[in-house]
Parts: sequence; structure tokens; C-alpha cells
Amino acid sequence: MAEEKKSGFAAFIGRPNVGKSTLMNCLIGQKIAITSSKPQTTRNRIRTVYTDERGQIVFVDTPGMQKARNKLGEYMESAAERTITDVDVVLYMVEPSAYIGAADRHILDELKGLKVPVFLVINKTDTIRKEEVLPVIDAFRKEMDFAEILPVSAKTGQGTKELISVLFQYLPEGPAFFDEDTLTDQPVRAIVAELVREKALRLLQDEVPHGIAVSVDQMKKRDGRNFYDIDASIICEKDSHKGIIIGKGGSMLRQIGTQAREEIEKLLGAKVNLKLWVKVKKDWRDSDFLVKNYGYDEKEL
Repeated sequence: MAEEKKSGFAAFIGRPNVGKSTLMNCLIGQKIAITSSKPQTTRNRIRTVYTDERGQIVFVDTPGMQKARNKLGEYMESAAERTITDVDVVLYMVEPSAYIGAADRHILDELKGLKVPVFLVINKTDTIRKEEVLPVIDAFRKEMDFAEILPVSAKTGQGTKELISVLFQYLPEGPAFFDEDTLTDQPVRAIVAELVREKALRLLQDEVPHGIAVSVDQMKKRDGRNFYDIDASIICEKDSHKGIIIGKGGSMLRQIGTQAREEIEKLLGAKVNLKLWVKVKKDWRDSDFLVKNYGYDEKEL
């Protein structure tokens, strides 16, 4: 008799910039979630799908947990906190440091009341010596009784096969949620908008990225050709930010567009004509309507 396949949901949780999106991309073998070194890079719950002969794991990448400062921040905190109660396993990601700061203590308090298994996933182990992982394990083990503790490197892929194997041991038996060739439930337009935002996050000065969103205004495939025309708007909060995003003679906007286009062409497997516009919507992050309008899920607000 054939062994019953497993299927379930696993959520990434952790401080901003611990590598949740990078690890999720690594596990499924394709870039779906955007990455950068800046907080608030991930704003939505993003689901990606890993399928093999053992079954299916649906990974949920959450916004980094931190104290909310505006409507967008409240949305992000709510999305992260609601996710961890709706899954089969929680993957709590930390950096390889034995120091546990206030942000991680806040997350640990949230996790202690959960009725689902919580794995401690220590990322970025490629940056330290093997023996330096032990003090990190000891420090976190004193704080909470974890179902599993797994050192990994999202950058090199080290430890990721073991993470997948252990995850399958904890998932319930059942049919797959998605077709086996599905990698994400995100609409293509949403991923395209996020790829533009990623390039802006990476290229712009520190004071601008927190206040930007991207909306895809039009996306059309040309008749009979493997070619897309895409119009997208970068939304910022201040007129001064608009000038920085456009850059001298349009140089910054061209850089953002060139880098985003290359990633979008990889995603679509097609040539792309990308046109970018910059619009100012003052204090959009404090407006329920505008936060929803720029693609953040109404049910989470």
C-alpha cells in the first residue's frame, strides 16, 4: 500500500532582516519574495509551495515583527500575528547571536502560548564557525522549549534539505492544496510590483524606501508575441522623495527600471517593455483606503 502523502502550512516568523524571504526563495528554488537589507521589505503574507514525492509544504512568509508606527505597520503586525495561529508549524528564524534583544523577546512571548510545534531556525550559519552555533542554541533553549532546532544558511542552502525532511515529519497526512507545478498563490502582477519595489529599496537612500509602494497600472501581452508592456507607478509620500526617486535627468528611475525589467523578464520568461511613473500620495501609510488600494489585503486590516 502506498504511503499517505503529507501536506500542511509552515510560517516564517522573526525580526526584520533575519532572512525569512531569502530562505523561502531558497527552499522552493525560485525568487518569489523580494529581499533587501531594509525593514518592511515584506509587507504581505506571501505563500509559496514546495512539492515532492513526500507531499506538499505551503510556506507563509510574514512581515518582520516590530512595533507598529502607522496604519501600514499595524497591518503588517496583524498579518504576522494572525499567521502563526493558522499553520501546522512555526519556523522562528533568528541570526546566529546568543544575545536576545527586546524584539526577539516580544516574539518569544507571542510564541510561548501557541499550540503548534515551533522550530528554532538559526540562519546565516555561513557567517560563523560551527562551534559558535552552540552558545546560540543554549541561549534560546533557556527561553523556550522548541520542537526542533535547526541551523541553516539561506545564502548557501546548507541545512535546507534537513529542514524540509524534518518539516514533513510534523505535517498531517492529506492531499495537496495546490497543483504540483504551482510555486506561489501570488498573482503575477503582485510579484511584478514587488520586484520594482525591491530595486527601489536597494537603490534609494534610507529615508525614502519606507514610504514607497508600487502599483502595476497596466500589464498586456502583445498579440502573437512573447512580449509584455507594463506600466507601473512608484508611490511616495513627499515631493522631495519624488525628486530623489527620479534622480538627476531621470537617472535613478532608469536604474530602477533596468534592474526591475531584468528580474521581471526572468519571472515571465518573456521580453518586457517597462514604463515607470512616480506619484506623490502624502501619508498614504496612515490611510486605510490607500493601504488597501496599493495591494495590501483588506481582510488583514
